[in-house]
Amino acid sequence: MELRFLGGAREVGRSAVLVNDTLLLDYGMMNDTPPRFPVGSVAPEAVVLSHGHLDHVGALPSLLSGTDRPAIHWTPPTRELTHLLARDTLKLHGGTYDCPFTEEEVRRMREVSTAHAYGEPFEAAGHEITLYDAGHIPGSAHVLVDDGETRLLYTGDFHTDDQRLVAGTTARPEADVVICESTYADVKHTDRTELERQFVESVRTTVWNGGTVVVPVFAIGRTQELSMICTANDIDCHVDGMGTRVTELFSQYPNYLRDPDAFRRAKSAIRTVSDGDEQRRRIADTNTTILTTAGMVTGGPVMTYLPAIRSDPTNAVALTGYQVEGTPGRELLETGRAEIDGRVLPVSARVKSFDFSAHADRNGLFEFLESYRNTTVLLNHGDDCVSFATELRTDGYDASAPTLNDRIVV
Repeated sequence: MELRFLGGAREVGRSAVLVNDTLLLDYGMMNDTPPRFPVGSVAPEAVVLSHGHLDHVGALPSLLSGTDRPAIHWTPPTRELTHLLARDTLKLHGGTYDCPFTEEEVRRMREVSTAHAYGEPFEAAGHEITLYDAGHIPGSAHVLVDDGETRLLYTGDFHTDDQRLVAGTTARPEADVVICESTYADVKHTDRTELERQFVESVRTTVWNGGTVVVPVFAIGRTQELSMICTANDIDCHVDGMGTRVTELFSQYPNYLRDPDAFRRAKSAIRTVSDGDEQRRRIADTNTTILTTAGMVTGGPVMTYLPAIRSDPTNAVALTGYQVEGTPGRELLETGRAEIDGRVLPVSARVKSFDFSAHADRNGLFEFLESYRNTTVLLNHGDDCVSFATELRTDGYDASAPTLNDRIVV
């Protein structure tokens, strides 16, 4: 089996791995300015998508240009999330160099799409494929690829611990080679129960003292997780941005949720914001909690809420995900200032960070890889894949960290 790493090698973003020159695993984009896409020119016979996040599916429609029509395989939630993200990319960047596809290419995705349940083998580009629940977001999958000689497990993004939204992965299919994500290889997450307690206590204290809490969240996964936490703890909660559409989408796929009843309760309890900036400014003046995109404060409704609450130290901003270096969220966390409408402004509201990651941490990665001690391990999707590979080799693993555009025969 030959593997070519077109993206996600020693980096987080634009994941793409080509198998035997015919089968593509993921085809994402890196949401920089300008965006970056997988390297090289490819024309696969088929594509299998691990899950519906921009860094794994964001460039997919561009594969359908001209006469190219590769078959696309995914779970039902991943299919719908990918269409949602593609339409959002067109809305933001359509007709510019920042968007590598058109509305027509997005439409074509449904023509070549086949959705699959977990655990049901299917054929793609001459390979037998099986998807397994990866415990990352609804519909996320480990992808097992068998070419008749070698069994490759592509982990995609995964979590080994339970979240309120989805259960942690328990799948450990037999494989000869594992391509494993390593996003949090050097981090140990706070125990989830303790993390929720800290978040709830912080929010309640702020609201009790007369403040407003703005919670920048990612639309896919994090919005719904935090909605469920707020509902379970009787926290008054508004939800704004793309996360409202994703919540509606997930409600159509209860079989991919850990607790569909708890999800329905949260969906009924949250108050959706829909009337634009006037309503947003009114809500910001109340003692409430607001879950809003974007998670790294890079745009969206948060750019209305943050100016409205920034000057009052009674208010708070609760960051709930990793803040990439160079983003306004990272600057806010480190300096107490943020770029808003082209101006860098001080934020007097208290800023706190809570690590509600949907990725396996260091302990989870070791737990998962324990089942693959006698397997070739190739690390990707991480900022320091090389160090983690070195550590794994010291522990007896056959581990390495491919570089961008590497061709590896396994």
